[in-house]
Amino acid sequence: MAGQMKNRPFKNVSLLWRILLSTSLAVTAVFALTGWMVQRYAAGVSEHSLEEEVRTSLQAYESLWGARVHNLTAISRIISSMADVRAAFMTRDQATIRDTAQQLWSEVSEQDASFLVLDPTGAVITSLGGDPDFSVGPALMRVALKRFPKQVSGYVRRSSHLYYLVFTPVYVQTAHEPALLNILLVAFDIDDGLAGTLKESTHGSDFAFVSSNFVFASTLPLATAADLSSGDIGAGRVRRLNLQGSDYLVLDIDLPDPSDALVGKLFIIRSFAGQEAVLAELQRNVGMFWGAAILAALGLTYLLSRRILNPVRRLDRAAGEVIRRNYDYRVPVETDDELGRLALTFNTMCDSIRSAREELIRQEQIATIARLSSSIVHDLRNPLAAIYGGAEMLVDAELSPEQRRRLAANIYNASRRIQELLQDLVDVGRAKTRPVELCKLGELVAAALETVSQAAESQSIDVSVDIPDHIHVVVDRDRVERVFLNLISNAFDVMPNGGTLHISGREDAGCVIVEVADSGPGIPEEAWARLFQPFASFGKKNGLGLGLALSRQTLLDHGGDLWADNRATASGARFFLRLPLATASDSAVNVPRLPMAAQP
Repeated sequence: MAGQMKNRPFKNVSLLWRILLSTSLAVTAVFALTGWMVQRYAAGVSEHSLEEEVRTSLQAYESLWGARVHNLTAISRIISSMADVRAAFMTRDQATIRDTAQQLWSEVSEQDASFLVLDPTGAVITSLGGDPDFSVGPALMRVALKRFPKQVSGYVRRSSHLYYLVFTPVYVQTAHEPALLNILLVAFDIDDGLAGTLKESTHGSDFAFVSSNFVFASTLPLATAADLSSGDIGAGRVRRLNLQGSDYLVLDIDLPDPSDALVGKLFIIRSFAGQEAVLAELQRNVGMFWGAAILAALGLTYLLSRRILNPVRRLDRAAGEVIRRNYDYRVPVETDDELGRLALTFNTMCDSIRSAREELIRQEQIATIARLSSSIVHDLRNPLAAIYGGAEMLVDAELSPEQRRRLAANIYNASRRIQELLQDLVDVGRAKTRPVELCKLGELVAAALETVSQAAESQSIDVSVDIPDHIHVVVDRDRVERVFLNLISNAFDVMPNGGTLHISGREDAGCVIVEVADSGPGIPEEAWARLFQPFASFGKKNGLGLGLALSRQTLLDHGGDLWADNRATASGARFFLRLPLATASDSAVNVPRLPMAAQP
């Protein structure tokens, strides 16, 4: 679980910043998706609008071009039907025909068109305006004569020029059939000027006239016939084309010759530049709006989050107060939503904790009194037993004066120990300290053994002590004596049928280490976990489980320690005590130095 928490990202980021980060990511994603959809929609609308503009340009071209062709056709038909023209042409005099044609053409001519008068064989009688070198081939004449007496028109390629021609026959009606006199030919040169005029009339659409892979007229100088003819080309179909790195929409229409054969194509081209500029402006506006919306959303989220998280902060502060055991702290309930109910639940929990704590304190006080009573009983039991046994012997037995004296001394010592225990209890209640004194370690052990000497004799326990006489310690004599007395009494309790008890001491790095080893059954395996805990009694009928816990506390109060050897041994238990050795400066010490703690 700890590893998972360690590897979890943003584990140290506050809840407020997590909300802001989540909101910013969500708003960014929403606006990015919305912007993408708007951009795609705008691009689609722009392309559709551009396609409509191309088709509108086609309509404008057809209208403009149709009007021009109609004018040429109408003028040619009017000229051919005029009586004086027919009369002049019937003379077969080229000078007369030339003068008549020149007079008429000067009145109705267009500056960029050629006007020719041909004889029935196709020979040029006169040529006016436009390109003076324009020639008519036999193939065109055959087409014109084949459709006589109708007018014939179409596109024709001549060298580096592309022309639009209108053939108008001048004839007279005979009794049987019309007789051809001459042919009026109007040739309109397709050049860049014409393409520019078409571009102006269509408000920006480009035009290119292509024939035999050659561009005859164009408003896009860099566009080649190969470029324009690439892609899925088809008459009347709008397609997308990339020219010199720029995108265009292209619509191509067929250019037929007078025999209706395909001679070339006209490409109507519309650039995406305007739409791309509009889209770029839209992107900038969307970007600016997106940035402003992000900032506004973050600011609004920050304000709302702080407002929402204020109850959470109050709950966090209240939890800190509970950790500091201030169970009277209350969270104000301001709303009826989930946070308000959580605050109410928290206050109810604090009331429950305070009630439970008060009940626990009451029970602990009772338990403390019980434990203190148990401790007093534990410490008073041995001296009371000595008094009871000695008094019983004085009453029931015939004793010598020496025996009476010894029993009286034992009773006196036991009663004095009871008095000291009671005085210790009073001192603990008044927070008094006990004096320490310089003591021989061997004397402390001997005093404890003297108390249980009768038990050692009755149980046939062999006691041996190996403690050098020069080892001195500065301790509270009575408390340390009770430590040894507890350990010796425990050893006697586990050896009712006799055994050995060995007590030895040695110096070790400024301390004295005392070993208390018996030949009893040893410490049970299940006892090791709670060996020095209060009320841990294992196998003793009258034991309260306080002796080892209080003994270890006594040694800790003196700067030492108490432990047991848990290594496997043949038999018996081994306890070790550590106490600081007395120094030369401690030789005159006999003043209070130790605080009164739990007394063994």
